[in-house]
Amino acid sequence: MTSASPFWTPSRHADRRPRLAARARLAALIRSHFATESFLEVEPAALQASPGAEAHLHAFATTMIGPDGVPRPAYLHTSPEFAMKKLLAAGERRIFALSRVFRNRERGALHAPEFTMFEWYRAEAPLEALMADCATALRLAAEAAGTRILRWRGREADPFAAAERLTVGDAFRLHAAIDLFASLPADGRGAPDRDRLARQAADIGVRVSADDSWSDVFSRILSDRIEPRLGLGRPTFLTDYPVSQAALARVSPSDPRVAERFELYACGVELANAFGELTDPVEQRRRFEEEMAVKRRVYGEVYPIDEDFLAALAIMPAASGAALGFDRLVMLACGAERIDDVQWTPVFDPGAAR
Repeated sequence: MTSASPFWTPSRHADRRPRLAARARLAALIRSHFATESFLEVEPAALQASPGAEAHLHAFATTMIGPDGVPRPAYLHTSPEFAMKKLLAAGERRIFALSRVFRNRERGALHAPEFTMFEWYRAEAPLEALMADCATALRLAAEAAGTRILRWRGREADPFAAAERLTVGDAFRLHAAIDLFASLPADGRGAPDRDRLARQAADIGVRVSADDSWSDVFSRILSDRIEPRLGLGRPTFLTDYPVSQAALARVSPSDPRVAERFELYACGVELANAFGELTDPVEQRRRFEEEMAVKRRVYGEVYPIDEDFLAALAIMPAASGAALGFDRLVMLACGAERIDDVQWTPVFDPGAAR
C-alpha cells in the first residue's frame, strides 16, 4: 500500500489550498465580527505551570530551566481557559483568543495533538449570549467556505437554521430510552447511583465494564447512542449537564443536579463547550482534587493545581465562556473528512512508516 504524499508536495498542497484559504477567511471574519462586539483579542501563553485539571485530558509535559539552572516542570496548555479567566480577574470584560492548544493521546478524524481553539468570555452575561455567538460562528463558517450546508461523513446541518435545544436528560430519554436522572440524588449531593445507570446501559446493549464509574457509563452512552443523533438537519445545543460533568461550571439555580453548561453539535460532531463560569475558589479546588483523584486511579498520574488561578478566581466577575474547535468548524464547512485536511501543517504522525 502506497502512503499518501506529504502535505508539502506541491500537487497535494494545490488540492488542499481551497480549504486552507477558507480557514484563513473564517479567522478574519471571526476577528472582524468580535471586534464589532467590543471584544479584545488576547494571546494567552501556551506554556503553563498546570495544563488544566480534567481527568481525561492529557498534556504534553516539558521542563523549564531558568537562569538559575534549576529544572522545573511545565506543560503546554490543553486550553487557554485558566489564563483567560485571570485576564477577567484583571478587569477585562469581553475577550477572545484563537489559541494553539495541545492534547496528548489524541489522534483521529476529529482529534489532533495540536489544534486551534477559538475561546471567548463575556463578563456579566448569560449563557444565552454565547448561544447567539455560536450561531454567528456557524454562519460565518458557511460564508467563509461559500456553502449553505455543513457536512461530515454523510450527515448534514443547516448553519442558518434555528438550533434545536435539548437537555441532557431529554436526550437520554429520546435517543437511548434511559432515565438518567433516576441515577442522580435529587438534592444534587452525594454520589450518583452507578449500578442503576449501568443496568440501564446494559439493557440497551451498551458495553459496561465492572470497573466503570458512573461517569464512564454516562460518557459511553453519550458517545455511542446520543452524539451521532445531534445536530442533524440543524444545529443542536445540548444543555443542563449533570454537575459531575461540568467541573468548571456553576450549579444551575433552578436544579441542583445540573450545571450551567451547553455543548454545540452539528452533523453529530461536538463543536463547542460553554459554561456559566464557577467563581468559588473553595468549590473549584474541591472539584479539581476530585478530578485528579480519578486521573491518579485511571492513569497513574496527576497534574499540579494552578494556585495562581484559584487566587484569581476569588476576584473574577461572574462570566460565561465558550471554547469552539476551530479546525472542526472549518472541516464541516468545507465538507472535509478529517481534521488534518484543514490544518496548514498537520502534526507529524510518530507511528507512520519511515
